[in-house]
Amino acid sequence: MSPPTGTGDTRHDVQSTFEAVFGGRPDLLIRAPGRVNLIGEHTDYNDGFVFPAAIDRELWLALRPRTDERVALHSLDFGAGEFSLGGLSPGDDGWIGYLKGVAWVLTEKGHRLTGWDGVVGSDIPIGAGLSSSAALEMATLCAFAAVSGIPWEPREAALLGQRVENQWMDVQSGIMDQLAVGLGRRDHALLIDCRTLDVRPVPLPAGLTLVVLDTGTRRGLVDSAYNERRQQCETAARACGVPALRDVDLAGLESVGGLEPTVRRRARHVVSENGRTLEAAGALRSGDLDHLGHLMNASHASLRDDFEVSTEALDVIVDLALRQPGCVGARMTGAGFGGCALAIVEESRAAGLARRVGEAYHDALGIQAEAYVCGAADGVGVLDVS
Repeated sequence: MSPPTGTGDTRHDVQSTFEAVFGGRPDLLIRAPGRVNLIGEHTDYNDGFVFPAAIDRELWLALRPRTDERVALHSLDFGAGEFSLGGLSPGDDGWIGYLKGVAWVLTEKGHRLTGWDGVVGSDIPIGAGLSSSAALEMATLCAFAAVSGIPWEPREAALLGQRVENQWMDVQSGIMDQLAVGLGRRDHALLIDCRTLDVRPVPLPAGLTLVVLDTGTRRGLVDSAYNERRQQCETAARACGVPALRDVDLAGLESVGGLEPTVRRRARHVVSENGRTLEAAGALRSGDLDHLGHLMNASHASLRDDFEVSTEALDVIVDLALRQPGCVGARMTGAGFGGCALAIVEESRAAGLARRVGEAYHDALGIQAEAYVCGAADGVGVLDVS
C-alpha cells in the first residue's frame, strides 16, 4: 500500500486535524514536495545521471514531541496508526510502514529517538511516479531529526530514505527520488550524479511549465518487473566487466559478446539514457528547446522499446501531448508500468493542452486522466506553524 494523500488545502487540513485529534497546536510543521523527472529514467540505480525537479504537489506533516517512545499518527486518508520505537520489525503495515522504516534506519545508525504525535496529508497522487513515498520518508526523517536533536543533512537523509525502500520495503530503487525531495530548488531542475551525489541546479526558462499527465493507471513497484529490470542491468554490467552501466558507452556495449538479447536492450536504454540526460541539461542551460524536446521524445521511445516499461496508456497520452501546440517534448516519467507522463509546455498554452489531452485520452481509452500544471519547488523543510 502506498503512502497517504490528501485533498484541498492540505496544510490547513493537517493543522486543524492535529488540533482536533491531539488538542492544541502542533509544535512543528514539515513540508515535503513530490518530484517529477524530466529525463534520466532507470539510470539512478546504475550509478548514472538523472534530471528531476521537486514540484509544488506537497506532503504536510504537523507534529508535537511526546515524552515516551511511541509515535502516534493520523492520516487524512487512512486514519490512525501507532507504533513503538523499540523492537521495530518489518511487517504488512501499509502506509505506516514507511515511518517505521525511517525509525528503524535511524536507530540502526545509533540515534536515540524521541516519540511524537503527528497528522499527515498530501496532494501528491498515489502510485503515479511522483515520489509520494519519498516525500513521506524525507518528511519523517526531518521530523525525527527535529524532535530528537539530530543534525539535518539532506544528502545523508536521502541515503537513509533509500535504505528504507531497499531494506524495509523491499523495493530496489535508486537515490533520485529522495535527493530531489531533499534538495529541490524553486524554478530549477537538478542534474544529479547518482554515483557522487553531486547535485547541480539548472534554471528552468521563464515561460515554460511542467504539465504532469496522470493516466489513471497504477503500478506497484514490488509486484512489477522493477526489481527484474535492476537485476538485468547488473547482469549486463558484470558481462561488460564494470561496476555499473554508468561506465559503459554504446560502442563498448555493442562489443560485448554473449549478452542475451533482452539484457542487451535493457543495457542499451541505460547507456543511451545517460547520454541523453547530460545533453538535456546542456540544452536547457542554453535554451535549445528543440533539442530538449528531441531528447525527451527519444527517451520515451527507448523506455518503450528497449526497457519495455511503458504501457498503452502512457504511449497514448504522450502521443496526444506531442500533437498539441506549445508542447516542447513529452515522455513517460517514473518507473513505468503505469502512472504519469510529463510534458514541458509553453506556460500560456498549458491549460489548453491539459484540457484537450484529457478529452482525447478519454475518447481513446475510456479512462479519465488528470493533469497537474506544476512549478519547480524547494525541497523538504520545517515551516512556521502560524
